[in-house]
Amino acid sequence: MASSTYVQALILLLSASMWAISMANRQWQHGFNYPDWSHKRHPSRQNSTDTPNKIVVGGSQNWTFGVNYTDWALKNGPFYFNDTLVFKYDPPSDTNIHPHSVYLLPNLWSFLKCDLSKAMLIANATEGGGDGFEFVLKKWQPYYFACGGGAGFHCNNGTMKFFVMPMFRRGH
Repeated sequence: MASSTYVQALILLLSASMWAISMANRQWQHGFNYPDWSHKRHPSRQNSTDTPNKIVVGGSQNWTFGVNYTDWALKNGPFYFNDTLVFKYDPPSDTNIHPHSVYLLPNLWSFLKCDLSKAMLIANATEGGGDGFEFVLKKWQPYYFACGGGAGFHCNNGTMKFFVMPMFRRGH
């Protein structure tokens, strides 16, 4: 039971830290106490606060090996309810022998350890082609994503995983 309480406290701490970093990152040039931070946006941000957005995971690099997605999520957050994350990646081929996939991990421990044993496969190796696979952030909960490619190597090397905690939109 104590272990469960510890994990819940750790999730809360990580969520609060991620929120604080993403809020500070929104107006880093003005500092966190900038009086109009909720109405201004950093020019590099692609996520509007007024309506749901479609956000390509990894931006122009898509969902690919070698990109630090935890860093990407911090730089492109916060994410909001009903935003859609789009995972785009190449399907398996003769040259792509370790194709990507998308797993939704059940908790922080699985995320930290890249333990896919209890994770849910939400997009297989072929679903990221074309327009990509879309995932809507519908609940106020942390979402932990990881790639299962390379027999877990893509996640285990520390880069093809990230988490988001969707926030309420301003005025909603």
